[in-house]
Amino acid sequence: MNPSTGPLAGVRVIEIGGIGPAPFCGMLLADMGADVVLLERSGGTLARQLFGGGRETVANRGKRSLGIDLKAPGAAEVVLRLLEQADVLIEGFRPGVMERLGLGPEVCAARNPRLIYARMTGWGQTGPLAPRAGHDLNYAALSGALDAGRWHGGAPWAPPSLLGDMGGGGMMLAFGIACALLEARRSGRGQVIDAAMTEGAALLAHGLYNVHAKRERYPGIEHILDSTAPFYDVYACADGKWLSVAPLEPQFYALMLQALGLLDDPDFPVLEQYTAAHWPRMRERLAAIFAGQPREHWTSMFADSDACIAPVLDMDEAPEHPHLQAREAFIEVAGIRQPAPAPRLSATPASVRSEPPLAGEHTVELLRAFGFSDADLDALLAARVLEQLSENAA
Repeated sequence: MNPSTGPLAGVRVIEIGGIGPAPFCGMLLADMGADVVLLERSGGTLARQLFGGGRETVANRGKRSLGIDLKAPGAAEVVLRLLEQADVLIEGFRPGVMERLGLGPEVCAARNPRLIYARMTGWGQTGPLAPRAGHDLNYAALSGALDAGRWHGGAPWAPPSLLGDMGGGGMMLAFGIACALLEARRSGRGQVIDAAMTEGAALLAHGLYNVHAKRERYPGIEHILDSTAPFYDVYACADGKWLSVAPLEPQFYALMLQALGLLDDPDFPVLEQYTAAHWPRMRERLAAIFAGQPREHWTSMFADSDACIAPVLDMDEAPEHPHLQAREAFIEVAGIRQPAPAPRLSATPASVRSEPPLAGEHTVELLRAFGFSDADLDALLAARVLEQLSENAA
């Protein structure tokens, strides 16, 4: 593993293996230089097999893997010994699971009062829904954010696994950890972080709640950003590809009309851009115009314009875009093209220090580094508390 240059260098994180927001949080910390030790078992559920997979698991980049069966007798004591030397614990089980494993917050705090115990769930640790299962779409739905996005005023829609899992979940948890690390440095005390994806999704929608509060004073304002307005939508082009059109402000809207030769067209009154009565006809006209040429035609036309028009790129195209290449926004790790660490720090830049580990790849070296003796290792391996990577798996 390459040495860390990031701002979290020296921070040691123990992450309980899972899928979705908790591993994403761990990835963000690892990118920023934290030493993230992943506790996991090989195999696992269908979901883990779909979203995981050894070297291909993007969220595990920069981490080291310790193979352990948390349900095995003696496993809790192994984890507690690790936590004595850790700054952060990340877990994403339903409420009560860690307690049943003998690894609840009180037990861990007794071994390490400085430990930040970071918990990631969909509904939170308390409340009527706390024990229930759910997924990103459910959390976004309950937060109000899903309803705020309606396709042309019809059915609600949401970006896949972004509102709840990643933005409202993993990213919020990482922010909470960063805040708790600062507090622990000041006070010498750790704390428990209760991060709920539903609440995170609602927080991401703060601006939409702001708009919602003004709906009576400004009729139609709630539909400016949900694709109901024709100047904030995507349009099909002649080649079947798509174009994003978002000139919300009048000055940008005027630039689009000028480029399209519509500045004096009665269907597009510049001073009545936000009058919803004009929208159906505007949409019909714009749809026909953009469908008349391939996407590249429109991309070239608006390349140097502030009209707020950009191509909708797929995941093969995005890394090849000149702007993203100039920014080196994508990297390749273990043969997988993926987004580079973000945001960019000038003095202590983030980096991907190693490829994603195979399950149990670092079991022995990690436990030795944490002070376990060879006799301890032999006993734990013999009892199948620990898993180490087999030669065949490598």
